[in-house]
Amino acid sequence: MTRPLGIILAGGLATRMGGGDKGRLPLGDGTLLSHVIDRLAPQVDGMALNANGDPARFADTGLPVLPDSIDGYAGPLAGVLAGLDWAAEQGATHVVSAAADTPFFPRDLVDRLLIAAQRDGTDIALAATLDPQRGAMRQPTFGLWPVVLRDDLRAALNDGLRKVVLWTDKHSAATASFSPTPFDPFFNVNTPDDLAQAEQLLETAS
Repeated sequence: MTRPLGIILAGGLATRMGGGDKGRLPLGDGTLLSHVIDRLAPQVDGMALNANGDPARFADTGLPVLPDSIDGYAGPLAGVLAGLDWAAEQGATHVVSAAADTPFFPRDLVDRLLIAAQRDGTDIALAATLDPQRGAMRQPTFGLWPVVLRDDLRAALNDGLRKVVLWTDKHSAATASFSPTPFDPFFNVNTPDDLAQAEQLLETAS
């Protein structure tokens, strides 16, 4: 399998942060989005950004901006579909998704997702945090997605499906589990307190 393309999901409503583009919030010397771009870029053969509204506001990233093709706010799966349609145009077979508000995700995310899919013989793989008490806690915005299932996903979204795991369970998605030590690598910023915590974690994150 060739290295997949990457799709950064930045279409969330950010209601707990007062709305707007959460990825533009400052973090260290950059923004949440710039940290995500820096982590994902070495792992993929190209990237695009899933966001709705005026794409010009992301011109400084140099990335293609892909809007949802499903009307209304259809959640992260709509962003995945936008990425799959774009990947199909590029002749790619897979995309890996990452959330724009999760700046410390693993630097070996893509490799581990590919290994999990190959191990289980599945088309889809989702990342998970390995919780000592609750087991693997899936991170549905971080996954490996095959272009061949884009029409299946489109049909599911048009039928009203919104919950990621309801669709991935249908396709027996594999799981790539990551350690929560020294902190959950899928820590995401939803509130001002989370943003303050992210600043504190910058020195720990590798």
